[in-house]
Amino acid sequence: MGTGVKVWLSTGYTDMRCGFPSLALRVQEVLKHDPLSGHLFVFRGRRSDILKIIWHDGLGACLFTRRLEKGRFIWPNMEGGAVAISPAQLSYLLSGIDWRNPQETWRPTRVG
Repeated sequence: MGTGVKVWLSTGYTDMRCGFPSLALRVQEVLKHDPLSGHLFVFRGRRSDILKIIWHDGLGACLFTRRLEKGRFIWPNMEGGAVAISPAQLSYLLSGIDWRNPQETWRPTRVG
């Protein structure tokens, strides 16, 4: 993922049976973005334990799936749009951490 790449969360729920073509159509018609722009578009399933990410790298389409064994993905409470997050926040999200307010739990005081 290069610099200038944005991460967009599609608010609401998405049918997880969808593949790249139908998710790309949703990006274009509902989110009003270009699915071939090189940005990442993230979609969540109804139970909030699975998500799909689509990304077009300029050569081809990529579809990633992530399922949590325990817990749920934290998602924005609005409907019918997209929310931009940073790549660092996406990393938290994929780990099942609350990306809106990650807490530092421990910091080492010395080395060795």
